Amino acid sequence: MSTVGIVFLVLGVLVLAILCASIRIVRQATSVVVERLGKYHKTLETGVHMVIPFFDRCSRPISLKEIVADFKPQPVITKDNVTMQIDTVVYFQVTDSKLFSYGVDSPIKAIENLTATTLRNIVGELELDETLTSRDTVNTKMRVILDEATDPWGIKINRVELKNILPPKDIQEAMEKQMRAERERREQILKAEGEKKSNILVAEGEKQAQILRAEAEKQTKILQAEADKAATIARAEGDSKAIDMINKANPTAAYITLQGFEALKALADGNATKLIVPSEIQNVSGLLASMTEVVASSKNSDKKQASKASDNKK
Repeated sequence: MSTVGIVFLVLGVLVLAILCASIRIVRQATSVVVERLGKYHKTLETGVHMVIPFFDRCSRPISLKEIVADFKPQPVITKDNVTMQIDTVVYFQVTDSKLFSYGVDSPIKAIENLTATTLRNIVGELELDETLTSRDTVNTKMRVILDEATDPWGIKINRVELKNILPPKDIQEAMEKQMRAERERREQILKAEGEKKSNILVAEGEKQAQILRAEAEKQTKILQAEADKAATIARAEGDSKAIDMINKANPTAAYITLQGFEALKALADGNATKLIVPSEIQNVSGLLASMTEVVASSKNSDKKQASKASDNKK
């Protein structure tokens, strides 16, 4: 091979190498900052780009995805002079590669320091109990402050979260005792309320039972009174019918005297200590004679009726 051929071959290899070096491929969700002769020239987005070798200098790819930065715990003093250890998690995203490259040196370290100082300022205005119960408030304030401070750096702060809040050990023990006492107090309150409701239910049950018993006694007395009334009416009606039948039968003086004697006998069988005998009942022998005559006459009449019945049959 001649010298000219070798020269052309070398030139071809050099041209090919220069072409390969001038081609820059930028991956998805990344960007590249290009400096020409030490000065910012342009930002390469996703795709294939051409640069001038030896004149253009490309930076390392800058990720445009959301980045999660977990910072170590920071000592923070509350308004009531309690020192706590609080670690934070910051979610941020690069929005401007130029500002991110030239805005601040070591952006992650700058965000960490800014987060620590902002956290101390916010928590320093809160007491211990407020700090433990105001996570959302602290997160929101920190996000707004950090987002505003990192705008010149081309960084967007999406979220800030307090990961852990660790009070001193003696404070934790006091909080546990307070929590235990609060739970015991709630337990006693619930037990007292349960006993109260139980007593109320028992009292209401006794009240209802007494009302039902009173109603039952009332109904019993009413029914008994109605029964006595019906019995009295029935006895009176029976006596009235008996008197009517006696009157219709036209009783003799001997029968009336006999009934008076039976009434006197009933009075004598009672518990009365004094008896007043009417003047009409003075001659008991006369009464017995009259009764004998009544019985004899009734027997004779029975015999006559029987003989007549036999004659009729013949």
